[in-house]
Amino acid sequence: MLIRDVRPWGGARSDVEVRGDRIAAVRPHSPGPATVEGRGRLLFPAFSDVHVHLDSTRIGLPFRPHTGGPGVVAMMTNDRENWRTAEVPLPERVAGTLERMIAHGTTRVRSYAQVDVDCELEKLDAVLAAREKFADQAEVQVMAFAQAGILREPGTLDVLDAAMRSGATVIGGIDPCTLDRDPKGHLDAVFGLAEKHHAEIDIHLHEPGHLGLFSTDLVIERVRALDMRGKVTMSHAYDLGSISESVSRRVIDDFASLDIAMTTVAPSAAGQLSLLDLVASGVRIGLGEDGQRDYWSPYGNCDLLDRTWQLAFTRGFRRDADIELALAVATMGGASIMSHDVPRLTGVSDRPGLAAGDRADLVLVDGETPASAVMDRGRDRTVVHDGVVVADGLSVVKH
Repeated sequence: MLIRDVRPWGGARSDVEVRGDRIAAVRPHSPGPATVEGRGRLLFPAFSDVHVHLDSTRIGLPFRPHTGGPGVVAMMTNDRENWRTAEVPLPERVAGTLERMIAHGTTRVRSYAQVDVDCELEKLDAVLAAREKFADQAEVQVMAFAQAGILREPGTLDVLDAAMRSGATVIGGIDPCTLDRDPKGHLDAVFGLAEKHHAEIDIHLHEPGHLGLFSTDLVIERVRALDMRGKVTMSHAYDLGSISESVSRRVIDDFASLDIAMTTVAPSAAGQLSLLDLVASGVRIGLGEDGQRDYWSPYGNCDLLDRTWQLAFTRGFRRDADIELALAVATMGGASIMSHDVPRLTGVSDRPGLAAGDRADLVLVDGETPASAVMDRGRDRTVVHDGVVVADGLSVVKH
């Protein structure tokens, strides 16, 4: 494949040669025939959505009033009361949402799948089916996730174990103190399943202030003691930056030294750890859309470039370099969480993913500069996965 006349990370007009699933060369642009006409568009690594709940989506369905109450338990209960009565069966909804994500430029996905005594493996099966359907268009990791807690409902741990045997590759935990009210028991279960199934771990953390720090320190202790460097992600963790500058610095240093990753969904919360400090310290950090127009929230549209705008906006970024950093997090930052063959971002000025030898997962977007692409979120896009065009003009290409 020859992609002619593109601007990698907004730089000079170039031609990109792809052989197999890798970039073979990037050369100055010269006229001639091409497999893909860049037309001067910007070239970025494809997006990596590393925090999405495909199992609860209502994308493509009629808009409905939000009926959830405040807090995790109330939201989870609202989902349980409504997800079975949607206008379209769950497998179709999940596949349609993943297809729309690919069309907008996301080729790496880490999705949660609710697993509990209510739905058992039904939601997991729907996400696994979508992963299989689009195996040639995107790489999808599936996480078995007990959104309702692991210890609150007898039998949940057995269902989680069955989910890992059925094809999930990541085990999820959530709010060890406030939900299960037994942080040791909760983390024993999560880390025990990870050891049994040789799986990675992702911990949802909504807990505030010192309580969130307490849970985080318990995770840090286990990662250190069990030598699980590079195998644990902390998601959300909205309030870890609210205690003091010295605590924030210590947490960031621990995350960096133990290779504990973070994912964000770009909330407007005031107490977050500094994105600039996290990246500067070498912490793996990625972006996700969370739930997408589901029973938890009316937000989300399958476009991670749109969520990149939200990340820049909520972090107060105005400088072009900082907005480009948000793009780097949304692309290669997330990719480095899904595969440790992808190096961490090396600093706030790092713009990786488009050199010879890099994986040919790419997205072409219309725009003047990377910052303008985030601001304008153009719709003239072409998406490449493993060296093959998989979407063009916001539609998945059928092969």
